[in-house]
Amino acid sequence: MTQSGAVLFDLDGTLVDTAPDLAAAANRLRESRGLPALPLADLRPVASQGARGLLRVAFGLQPEDHEFPALREKFLEDYLSRICEQSTLFPGMAQVLHWLEESKIPWGIVTNKPGFLTTPLLAALALPVAPGVVVSGDTTARAKPDPLPVLHALQQLDAETTPSLMIGDDPRDILAGRAAGTQCWAAGWGYVEAEHPPENWEADQIITRSELLQPALFHVYTAQ
Repeated sequence: MTQSGAVLFDLDGTLVDTAPDLAAAANRLRESRGLPALPLADLRPVASQGARGLLRVAFGLQPEDHEFPALREKFLEDYLSRICEQSTLFPGMAQVLHWLEESKIPWGIVTNKPGFLTTPLLAALALPVAPGVVVSGDTTARAKPDPLPVLHALQQLDAETTPSLMIGDDPRDILAGRAAGTQCWAAGWGYVEAEHPPENWEADQIITRSELLQPALFHVYTAQ
């Protein structure tokens, strides 16, 4: 990579650990229906999938089920009301953002989280370094795994595709980045389902722990 490239992060499960707040919203919905709360360990692996994944695990529902739309609306309403009680940057990510700023490497966020959730979450988090661009799930006409959100982010950052890097904890991130022409790293520390391990995503590299990301980025950039 060269200085003409940018670093793009997925949000949930890559940059920020939002699983505790997402799981809490799902469990409040279960409890309102007389169901016991599920352990965080049951809900965490699907947190990157948002309402689709969480309602599947919490209620056994699929988007095509007739109950799904109404329950999704209630889930999102509850989650929004308490969106950042436990969410926080993953370990080492603050250092990564500071290093990118010091190195004058542009960076941004490309998430499938809709804008009405992304904006208040980022405002509450008060990131130590502001992203150059934020692309939410509804910013462009299509969301990941389509490459359009990644290409839009790079355009906004005035960055070239080939030397740029997409980092995410879901196969959709890798598919979107690869289709856009970027390098793709799998965030192995994120919300990964056992049946879909990062080894099967065809990522260029798997970073197993968030604390290892900054050294990995430093190695790549200083090797040029």
